Amino acid sequence: MTTEGSTPQKQCSTGIQGAPAWYTEEQIVRAVPAERARRLLEATLRSGFRPEDDPARSNVPAGEGHLLLMPSVIGDWAGIKVASVSPGNPERDLPRIQATYMLMDSATLSLRALLEGNVLTTLRTPAISAVATDYLAPKEATKLVVFGTGPQALAHIAAFAEIRSFTEVVVCGRTPRKVDAAVDYARTLGLAARSGDASEVRDADVVVCTTSAAEPLFDGALVPDTACVVAMGSHEPQFRELDSALMGRAQVVVEDRATAMREAGDVIQAVADSSLHEDSLVDLADVVTGAVAPDETRPRVFKCVGMSWQDLVVAVGVVDSNA
Repeated sequence: MTTEGSTPQKQCSTGIQGAPAWYTEEQIVRAVPAERARRLLEATLRSGFRPEDDPARSNVPAGEGHLLLMPSVIGDWAGIKVASVSPGNPERDLPRIQATYMLMDSATLSLRALLEGNVLTTLRTPAISAVATDYLAPKEATKLVVFGTGPQALAHIAAFAEIRSFTEVVVCGRTPRKVDAAVDYARTLGLAARSGDASEVRDADVVVCTTSAAEPLFDGALVPDTACVVAMGSHEPQFRELDSALMGRAQVVVEDRATAMREAGDVIQAVADSSLHEDSLVDLADVVTGAVAPDETRPRVFKCVGMSWQDLVVAVGVVDSNA
């Protein structure tokens, strides 16, 4: 993750009197737009890195909420994202989730940069979804169905528009005002967009679920065998966006099997009711390297929960333009 002849010390800028530089949301987005984030993550998987080598995310009770600790080490770089989740914050006019990223060189573990952490999540999540979708979705895909209207829904629309020429984008959500705003956003990208409902999956080429739903969003039996479905809205065992009917008939691709079996409710619940077998799960790295081919005879599902290595790869891309 460093260029030949360079070191992390040379690549990172510093703040006042040699202190680590602070990278704002604006600086991060400018340095690593959606398409570059996708290419960085794909290149890391192609390089031979295995996500199963990433440490597990830690959840630590703290105050009125909890802390999420997400460390990773790849090559010359190490880092950790510290995210705080305080459910009562919206009542205080504060974000429910706040995050900061600490980037270090792996040789000395000296702090090289601090980055706004929420935007890293906003960048890397649609980027890893786009990596998977580029391998799993039909090349001629034209219809994208999006469940959700928040920042991740918008970011996924933009990221997916980079990899396929969609002629129709359908947004499904519970609040008409937010659905209209998401439709308008898609139109600013030059996409033909409209609102719709769960039945739209019946002839979808790509479906992406970006919600906080605890129960399945649609009848999985409606999804065509040709479709690719992405579910990224939860990382808790008791939550799911996809039903067992779909999980049982699909080729299910995950970031990492062990991580999916700890955190991905869509996977955990389908395995628990015997619709899906754990040993049938496919690691995304194997799809990217060609070790496992997409099964075009049935739907392809990509279930992601977000992993520490993805934050590290994007953070390095921010401070090192040659990464």
